[in-house]
Amino acid sequence: MEASNRRRSGHGLEPLALAYLRRSHVTGQHDTSRLIAWSLELRRVHDSLREALFVTREALQHDEPAPDFADDLTLLCRGFCTALDGHHRGEDRWLFPAIEAAHPHLKPVLRALQQDHSMIDHLLNGLRAAAELRADRHELDRHLEGIEAIMESHFRYEERQLITVLDGLAVDAALRSVLGPL
Repeated sequence: MEASNRRRSGHGLEPLALAYLRRSHVTGQHDTSRLIAWSLELRRVHDSLREALFVTREALQHDEPAPDFADDLTLLCRGFCTALDGHHRGEDRWLFPAIEAAHPHLKPVLRALQQDHSMIDHLLNGLRAAAELRADRHELDRHLEGIEAIMESHFRYEERQLITVLDGLAVDAALRSVLGPL
């Protein structure tokens, strides 16, 4: 019940995580000295991205769009694209190099995940273009459906392959830099 209420309200972040992100964004301070349970943080970000996608797709289901519906939809699509893209850029720049340094045997896994990032980026660019051109809801939903399929497969593979190595990992960067804006 709580998850469905969060989905309806659009608030997927837990209060403490939200407070941390606001504090670090507003003050520019990042707590890189604290021990971060990277596996929990990765799952939290993945869940937040899943929820952002759910909210975006749910917005497409309204039968009678309001006059500003296209603008709202464009903003939702841009926000989702920015969040997912930021997450993958942080992983590529900070998290994957740290994992590779500590666990060189995972290099093939990391390369496969980076290939997924490239494929998802291509799909996100298609969604951005469709949103900018104010495509109809059915076309936007087709884009989101394709992203969802690849994203979900990617998240499950990433969690299966990396969760066990994440908690002992030291990454010298802020949480937001490593895992993105959520």
